Amino acid sequence: MEQRRLGRTDIEVSALCLGTMTFGEQNSEAEGHAQMDYALEKGINFFDAAELYPIPPKKETQGRTERIIGSWFKTTGNRDKVVMATKVVGRTDMDWFRENGEKGQLTRAQIEFAVDRSLKNLQTDYIDLYQIHWPDRNVSGFGSNPTRWVDVDQAEEENSIQSTLEVLGDLVKSGKVRHIGVSNESAWGTMRYVTASELYDVPRVVSIQNAYSLVNRTFETGLAEVARREDVGLLAYSALAQGYLTGKYRDGALPAGARKTLFNRLQRYEHPRTIEAVNAYLDLAKDAGLDPAQMALAFAMSRSFVTSVILGATRMEQLETDIAAADLTLSSDVLEKIDALHQEFGNPAP
Repeated sequence: MEQRRLGRTDIEVSALCLGTMTFGEQNSEAEGHAQMDYALEKGINFFDAAELYPIPPKKETQGRTERIIGSWFKTTGNRDKVVMATKVVGRTDMDWFRENGEKGQLTRAQIEFAVDRSLKNLQTDYIDLYQIHWPDRNVSGFGSNPTRWVDVDQAEEENSIQSTLEVLGDLVKSGKVRHIGVSNESAWGTMRYVTASELYDVPRVVSIQNAYSLVNRTFETGLAEVARREDVGLLAYSALAQGYLTGKYRDGALPAGARKTLFNRLQRYEHPRTIEAVNAYLDLAKDAGLDPAQMALAFAMSRSFVTSVILGATRMEQLETDIAAADLTLSSDVLEKIDALHQEFGNPAP
């Protein structure tokens, strides 16, 4: 498994990262433990979680994912073998993340509460990478990298990026957090984080976790240059377009236990043009003799601005297929055909 440098740190992380957001909902504790065992065996040393998880977010399940990882750390003693990343929620109307029922936002008190609870859940005394799950400010669209701009009002009592960094800086100084990152962030927001670290005594962001896939390459528009020049590498999520690029939902299929079957949450991939694009990429993989999931993951890993590609699976056979993508190098012919399809379809699922 290829190892890549995390930002400007001395930490090396695997080119594939184990996503865990199904642990505690679609996957049991035993299944989560089995996935972590297998991922570590195959050279993955990078796990990603969030205080929000599992998905879909619910008061009744919040925190289960971290607790499953924590029980694995305790049982196996493998904490020192893993670069552990987790996240604090940004501004949200969801009111079950804090004990007092307060709606989520990035105040000092909320961040400090969140990190302490994550440490307890994970049964560790430090988090390697602590990420802002999404901005405190109101943005034009979730993911902060829209293809169409929509004006939004400024949030009341908006917490500034500088104030957020000051809190995170104190967490780094305390030893609870080693490094920090952002997620679902824009080019403007990322550069504000970087600039603040140059002007003030606050830590530098080392990564950005945004959606990136064959049907959503919006990261390339403005953020790729930021990632390259500022060493804020992409931790790409949804590289399989939440399963669509595996082909399992083709022609209206609804496999038992799949996320769409259970939760019907994948509408961003159900526009007519998106389905056409997905089918074109699936056909390309078939014509090239490639597994479509492996082609999609290998493409994401091949991008120079990507530090690691986050993958998630509910069944072990899916995980085995996905991790095997680490050994796949796409030919120049396949890459040219991918770019030709992108020229035709653009970003139909931003």
